[in-house]
Amino acid sequence: MANTNSLSRKEVGQLFYKLCLAVTKTKKVEEAADFLRDLLSYPEAEMIAKRLKIAELLLEENSYEDIRRELKVGYGTIARVNEWLRVSGNGYRKTVKKIKNKEIKIKKEVPTVELNVIKKRYPMYYWPEVVLKNIIEASNKRQKEKLKRVISQMEKMQKKTDLYCRLKKLL
Repeated sequence: MANTNSLSRKEVGQLFYKLCLAVTKTKKVEEAADFLRDLLSYPEAEMIAKRLKIAELLLEENSYEDIRRELKVGYGTIARVNEWLRVSGNGYRKTVKKIKNKEIKIKKEVPTVELNVIKKRYPMYYWPEVVLKNIIEASNKRQKEKLKRVISQMEKMQKKTDLYCRLKKLL
């Protein structure tokens, strides 16, 4: 029995074509970046960007270990991109070739993602920081001194936690 919630291959192909058309119709890198930032979640954007970089590094004949270490990806991801390059990979090859000479220009042009924009888009990921910030801002002098003493105790820990870094930054 066919899944009634799924689109046909033809429908998916048409939607994909429209997506490609939308990307190619952007006139500036900033427009494409805004569009993709709205379209993709942060993990999706990171995954796609890493795949492109993996392809570039594989085409430069970097080892799996070097790629894994540089991009913090698993061997399976590298192998999958390598398989795509081996089987067809024309899209990867053409894109890597096109952007290779523009890498320096891209580094200057691409705006960094503002943390506040991400926080607004994904507020649940940041609620602990927001709560901590509100607690600290609402604290009186005595309470802030207590928090500073807690942080000084945390400074003695060998491994600094994310909580420690956030509290130190807020205080």
